[in-house]
Amino acid sequence: MQLTHYTTNFTKQKFPITLVCDNVTNAPNIGSLFRIADAFGIEKLILCGEHIPLGRKITKTSRATEKVVDFEIAESASKVIENLKNEKHQIISLEITETSKSIHTFKFSNKNPIALVIGDENFGVSEAILKISDAIIHIDMFGQNSSMNVVQATNITLYEITKQLL
Repeated sequence: MQLTHYTTNFTKQKFPITLVCDNVTNAPNIGSLFRIADAFGIEKLILCGEHIPLGRKITKTSRATEKVVDFEIAESASKVIENLKNEKHQIISLEITETSKSIHTFKFSNKNPIALVIGDENFGVSEAILKISDAIIHIDMFGQNSSMNVVQATNITLYEITKQLL
C-alpha cells in the first residue's frame, strides 16, 4: 500500500546546513528550493539578491513549505557568506570551475556547519564568493550539456551531503 504524507514514518531531523542562494530569482525555482529545504531538513534558506519574488508566484512549487522553512532575504550574498564564515561555517560552493572537486569523491565534514552556496540560473556562483569558498564542488555530467537546473543540482547535492552526515 502506498503511504501518504500522513502515514509516512520518516524520522524528522535537522542538518547543520544553510542554503545560500546567490541571486536565484526564478519564482518556481525558489518555491522548489523551499520544498527541498524542508525535505532535507536544512537549518536555513537564505535568498540573496535585489529582486526576490515571494508570494503567489512561489507557492505553486513550494507546496506551503515557505511556512515551515526558516528563511531570510538579504541583498548581498557576499556579506552573508562573510558572516557565515566568521561564524565558522564551511563555505562550499556548487559550481564547475577549473579546480572544483567532484561531488562523487568529496568528503563532507560535520565538524562545522555547512553553508552550501548555489548560484544564479544563468551565471552561477559569483567570482567573489568562489574566491572565499573553502571548497568548490561540481556534479559530474556525462551528456552533451555542462549544466543542469539549479534546483536539480541542489537536490543531488543535498542528498549527498545528508547521506554522508547521517
